[in-house]
Amino acid sequence: MNGVTITNRRCFLRRLAVAGAVAGFASLARGAGGGGLSEPQAGEPTTAQSRVAVMHGDDRRENIFRALRVFEKQIARDVADRLVVIKPNNVAIDIQLSATHADAIEGILEFLKSIGKLRQTVIAESAANGPTMEGFSNYGYTKLAERYGVKLIDLDKQEVETVWVFDQQDFRPRSARLSKMLLDRRNYIISAAKMKTHDRVVATLSLKNMVFGAPIKDEGFRWGGKGKPGAKNDKPIVHGSGYRALNYNLFALAPRLHPHLAVIDGYDGMEGNGPTAGTAVDHRICVVSPDWLAADRVAVELMGIDFSTVGYLNFCGQAGFGQTDLARIEIVGEPIAKHIRRYQLHKNIEQQLIWMKPAQVTGNYRGRPESPELFTPCSGMLG
Repeated sequence: MNGVTITNRRCFLRRLAVAGAVAGFASLARGAGGGGLSEPQAGEPTTAQSRVAVMHGDDRRENIFRALRVFEKQIARDVADRLVVIKPNNVAIDIQLSATHADAIEGILEFLKSIGKLRQTVIAESAANGPTMEGFSNYGYTKLAERYGVKLIDLDKQEVETVWVFDQQDFRPRSARLSKMLLDRRNYIISAAKMKTHDRVVATLSLKNMVFGAPIKDEGFRWGGKGKPGAKNDKPIVHGSGYRALNYNLFALAPRLHPHLAVIDGYDGMEGNGPTAGTAVDHRICVVSPDWLAADRVAVELMGIDFSTVGYLNFCGQAGFGQTDLARIEIVGEPIAKHIRRYQLHKNIEQQLIWMKPAQVTGNYRGRPESPELFTPCSGMLG
């Protein structure tokens, strides 16, 4: 057996090992909380037709309220006596454009009040860059909660469950602390998301809001080393050290962290260098659906983004987690074509799209990514 043959055989075995690690990741051992990452059941895209409400107008609250009314009977039936958890996107605690607006939350609260579900509702978040309650105050949530009699919850101070995620630097699992409240499927979860571009996965919508709000941080953590010494943040762990792993982790965590109801506010969307440093898009649109994947799919279309470039949503569609075929999505309200805006993408978009290229492990692989992805810790936030 010559040297070339030995090298080729080693490369072949390494490729098998890598493929096995990725394929088997979703069935990793269960975490300390008694439940682990549910294995996504891969299969054909769903053939079921979904309904998505698209509303446009000059009042953010009214847009969201009208969109929710489309599904009034279904939501009331599905909520029943469950705890309703509204999960906003507060990636930053002091940048309003990056965060779910209080008016969007109020539209949801008014709807829940109209169907008699307000008393069982809470607003819960783990902000990325600082104290969650400080962000709630900055954005007007505190006054809003007092007016409607709902509780504000800092997920960083609640119970957690350990789950396992994938890290592409060494193809090994990493443990991360995630919110039990968001993982508990007995709760009825509403993702109150923002329509934004992103610096890692092209666009951040209802699923992304859930998956990266779920990892918690220690009390006193702040970005830039300005917080309490030794305070840790588990959100970067779920990012997986690269664009491939990040897209995969979003897909793999979707069965346990997808919302029951997607509310995507695009009244003023963010384009360019999202999720925090982008610029406003005067879009005046909102998207609502009990099929979160269909809602995200429609939002991507409204943003003028090529859906094939959004890795994690394509993975979820391939696994049948929801509807991604626009021909099988019934739009209630405004037609999509009338309200498409071409959002400018993040300046690093070419780097983000490495997930679309076949992964290769070279013969001199030494535990590092197969090619430099320039995936460095975010200088801002990871939402």
